[in-house]
Amino acid sequence: MAQKTELQQFYIPEEQSIYLLSHDDAKKLKDWVALCAAQLRQLGYLDIELIGKGAYGFVFAGRLPSRDGTGPEHVFKFTRINLPQHLQDRLEDEAYILEQVRHPRVPRLIAYQRAHNQPILVMERAAGLNLEEVSLREGRLKPRVVMRIADQLGDILRNLRRESGPAGRPIVHGDIKPSNLVFDASTENIALIDWGSSVFAQLDANQQFLTTNVMELMSDNLQQTNARLGDVYFIGEEQLNGGLSSPRFDEQGAAGTLYALASGQSCRFGHQAIPANSLGLPMEFARMLDGMLAPDPETRRKAGDYYLNEMPRMARTVMIDLPEPSVNPLVPVWARASDHEIDTVVYSSRKSFLRQEGAPETLNDVNDVQLDRYYKNFMQGMGETEKAFLAAVSRLGRYPVEGGLAVRWESDGVYIDTSLNLHDPSLKTAFTRAVNNMVYLAQAIYRQGIFKSCLFNARNTLHIDRDEPDQPFVTEPGMQLRYEVSAAPEVEDESRVHSYFEDGPDPEEFLLLPQTIITALESLNNIHHTGMIIFEALPRHLKIHSHYRLLDPEREGEFSRLLDEILSSVDQITGLGVSGFMKMPYKDTRFFPHIERLPERYYPRNPRAAADSARTL
Repeated sequence: MAQKTELQQFYIPEEQSIYLLSHDDAKKLKDWVALCAAQLRQLGYLDIELIGKGAYGFVFAGRLPSRDGTGPEHVFKFTRINLPQHLQDRLEDEAYILEQVRHPRVPRLIAYQRAHNQPILVMERAAGLNLEEVSLREGRLKPRVVMRIADQLGDILRNLRRESGPAGRPIVHGDIKPSNLVFDASTENIALIDWGSSVFAQLDANQQFLTTNVMELMSDNLQQTNARLGDVYFIGEEQLNGGLSSPRFDEQGAAGTLYALASGQSCRFGHQAIPANSLGLPMEFARMLDGMLAPDPETRRKAGDYYLNEMPRMARTVMIDLPEPSVNPLVPVWARASDHEIDTVVYSSRKSFLRQEGAPETLNDVNDVQLDRYYKNFMQGMGETEKAFLAAVSRLGRYPVEGGLAVRWESDGVYIDTSLNLHDPSLKTAFTRAVNNMVYLAQAIYRQGIFKSCLFNARNTLHIDRDEPDQPFVTEPGMQLRYEVSAAPEVEDESRVHSYFEDGPDPEEFLLLPQTIITALESLNNIHHTGMIIFEALPRHLKIHSHYRLLDPEREGEFSRLLDEILSSVDQITGLGVSGFMKMPYKDTRFFPHIERLPERYYPRNPRAAADSARTL
């Protein structure tokens, strides 16, 4: 009898790889993208490309034709057709609010229209890359650039606070984060995009109702928030917990964004372990940013006021880009160019110990796609640093990397084993920063337990479909588990070999594999190799994720036979859930003592002298 268990998707992809979808779902997605592109071509656009997708829809770019081939570029937003009508209607709301915004750093609304009953939002296209992409390429942004971005973002927020438009109320963007800020490297100008979470504010910055109409004050409309969720990695507590909408929401989004860009992270949560005052920023700015991220609401409010009032003055500070010392990885990182495409996905297990015992389930009543996807199932009930650690591991998966890591927290400190193979050497500095951030965050977690993570190439995932849940999964002819072969030095001390079964069964993995597969894995475990295999059994779909490198070429025949044996036994899988096994080439455990937070480090008062001093070293 199939196990009854509530299935959760175990990876947290920002944009799920098409290689993780079933054949049918992948075909539907490709067909839908082709249909959107065809509709845009019918409207006369050229050079159409898909530039983004999220929980609610797809974003395309296209160019209007012109004689010299340099017609204006536009952005087109389509909602997913399988969304409930009230979510599809959000696109029209977004168009209405965007039409009220007049600011040189906000791309203008061009039109809201329908093509074959499909709503389409058309906007100007901002020049440049979004700041999440810039951050992934560069790691921590230079303090001078962070200050320039902070000044421009503050100018946008001051503009949104002015009571404008027919509603006569401030506008709350509601989703300020690095990927919603487009950065033009040639001018260092930003543009704020994606107004899908925007609303007219219910409260002003002093938390006073923005209406004097007594009847409206007494109505339910002002007792229930009109706020939309935004990205839970960046929004503040008030917005996350369903507070009435206020310009303070965007202050919090700005604080999380500036902190993430300055620290080279993909969330706001790491500020307790890696405070803004440790990032080499000007002292006044760093302390203000720490205040905006503080747990105390009054401290946040005062720091937010300071940001909007004083940022124009702080931005006039003369700053230069200081020479950065080379970044050494705290754990081994191997970088070599790859001859094949990598779509990295992160699978993490043994996370439950990171949750606080008896933590209140505060967000169960919030019904939002983004919340289910990013937060409820993975992070609710965790402390800030624990959330930041998980987000740091997820950030590693934004790079073309394969391998794994095992983190063990003991009373005396943290023990970390890694096998991280980066397939684009040009990204090594930024990737090393991301790895080091993960280590710092691990050091600031005071618990005992084991966390494991595998990073695999989704393009190697095998998919097996069945028509009904009670039928067996049957492999197709020619299906194989791929592997590479490379010789490695003999490991004299067998105890240094990391075993598949070292930590026993994971209580979070519900899938019980048939004994034939377990026996094959036990035999595989005795062959020197590195890799991982994860089975994800859904009612009508089985995914097998794997990454293998054989390190003993003389045993290739036996190794290949065992992989075939595993694959030929999948028809015996009867349960639902996930089961994963990981093996590293050998143990090279690094030990790190616990820390409370990183030490203070500020931008120098005399940057030119500091730069001269650095050059003479």
